[in-house]
Amino acid sequence: MTETQVLQALMALAQPVRLRLFRALVVAGPEGVTPGTLAQALEVSPSALSFHLKELLHAGLVTQERRGRHLIYRAAFDTMRDVLAYLTENCCAGGVCPAVPVSALCGD
Repeated sequence: MTETQVLQALMALAQPVRLRLFRALVVAGPEGVTPGTLAQALEVSPSALSFHLKELLHAGLVTQERRGRHLIYRAAFDTMRDVLAYLTENCCAGGVCPAVPVSALCGD
């Protein structure tokens, strides 16, 4: 993944509605979700949702599939992993990073 692609993804996520939208798609998993369901869950108007989905699509963070009359949106998990890998590529100066228990990340 290039620096330009990573910047494009991060810029797309640097907006509150788009960040919430992307996180909702991550939670939905590989089955995805329709725009109507997303708009209702996030309390965003359909036109605003459409605008934000297009930004995420352009950044490669979301995929779209037509299923009959419906569109299904999914988080692009490969792109998400590539962005995270790019950000952590030289973590801990190339050494082994200390393991952080999931409970520490989740507040348990």
